[in-house]
Amino acid sequence: ALPASACPLPSGAWSHWDVMTGALAAQAPWWEPGTGHGYHVNTQGFLIGEVVRRITGKTLGTYLREAFAGPAGLDFFIGFGPEHDGRCADLVPRPASPEDEQLWRQLSGNPEGLSGLPLMRVNAYRNPPELSGTGIVNTRSWRAAEVPSTNGHGNARAVARLYSALAGDGQLDGVHILSPPIIARATEPQVHGDDMVLQRPTRFGLGFQLTMAERPLGPRPRAFGHFGAGGSLGFADPDARIAFGYAMNQGRGGWQHKHVRHLIDLVYAAL
Repeated sequence: ALPASACPLPSGAWSHWDVMTGALAAQAPWWEPGTGHGYHVNTQGFLIGEVVRRITGKTLGTYLREAFAGPAGLDFFIGFGPEHDGRCADLVPRPASPEDEQLWRQLSGNPEGLSGLPLMRVNAYRNPPELSGTGIVNTRSWRAAEVPSTNGHGNARAVARLYSALAGDGQLDGVHILSPPIIARATEPQVHGDDMVLQRPTRFGLGFQLTMAERPLGPRPRAFGHFGAGGSLGFADPDARIAFGYAMNQGRGGWQHKHVRHLIDLVYAAL
């Protein structure tokens, strides 16, 4: 129940780990835990990353690189140096859909005078102010920072390879990713219903989005993964034993991402 900080955060706070985690530590839950759920669009990575840091002494980006991405040869980073800038495509702002325009009208208002859930919804996306916009995503400072919910950098092949381990026995080329019992636990439904941040139905396991009629990940009932902004997607289907990764440098608006659903349909038609 911590999708946002009520306290206004300064510009650039997203690049200062202690500022973000400190603000979340000081924030009271926006609703009583267990009574509802909401998409932690920008805070989940700080919350989980701080747990990883306290257990391992490493940042989440470092732990990802040393424990998984490096040994398994996954071309995926949370925070990277300038040596990879030449391989990184710039993101192009997507054309706004009517749905996008309505959302941004809600989020672009002045948070002063707001309280409760309306303030939470604005701050989940816009506190600190640069989050959830395109103005910083092509900068060196953004690529170097670790904002784990938002600025993972990789390609579709890396995403699909990681999910291929989760669709199988949890191993990737001999590298342990997750054990089958942990995968099963993480993909058990935890919540399904109206999301207090998105104000529409969502269905989640422990971190994974689960397939649902309103936003399917193919035809099988146990598919799990996660959409990204503009339609990027990774998911696993353990019954079909397939993994899917899609990335683009210009997204499209809307919730259903019809072009991605068409790609998913083509994959299953080829089985």
